[in-house]
Amino acid sequence: MKILLHICCGPCTVYPLSSLRRQGYGVEGFFFNPNIHPFKEFRRRINALDELARQTSFKVKVVREYGLRDYLRQVIFNEEKRCPICYEMRLTETVKQAGKIGADAFSTTLLYSKYQQHETICRLGRHLAEKYKIPFYYEDFRLGWQQGIDESIALGLYRQPYCGCIYSEQERYDKRWKKKQRATRSKTRRTTQP
Repeated sequence: MKILLHICCGPCTVYPLSSLRRQGYGVEGFFFNPNIHPFKEFRRRINALDELARQTSFKVKVVREYGLRDYLRQVIFNEEKRCPICYEMRLTETVKQAGKIGADAFSTTLLYSKYQQHETICRLGRHLAEKYKIPFYYEDFRLGWQQGIDESIALGLYRQPYCGCIYSEQERYDKRWKKKQRATRSKTRRTTQP
């Protein structure tokens, strides 16, 4: 069986790729991530993936056009729903690419991250599978979280400090914003408790 694996970044690919190969699947990669900001970060992630592909003989199609404008057009004024919107953008392109190359199924490295909305990704994968008549391959790649980290470090891959979008960058580095969010959540909890 040939699986087209959507790739969010090189380090998150290490464990899913080894797991799928270990099970005897043919795997090709597809990098489509219009959410990544800024441009230099986008380039760093592509370079890390190119290095992984070289070291592991992994065939990958990389969409190298910077798609931030398209991403922002979809999520502005929908910031609270930005992750599901982003997943849909990326997985829709993946399932279409799977159809073009004749893949038997599609999957995503987003299933590896402990920080992503796992159930949302699964629901969307199943929906797209039904819509495009290409099976969604599910595996809980989070089981190999530490192994993937250790192996990506051993391979010398660039490891990014945030998910990729402009919002996640702020959430990672803006201490004032984090403090304000914690205060808002705390206030909300106090007012909603009986």
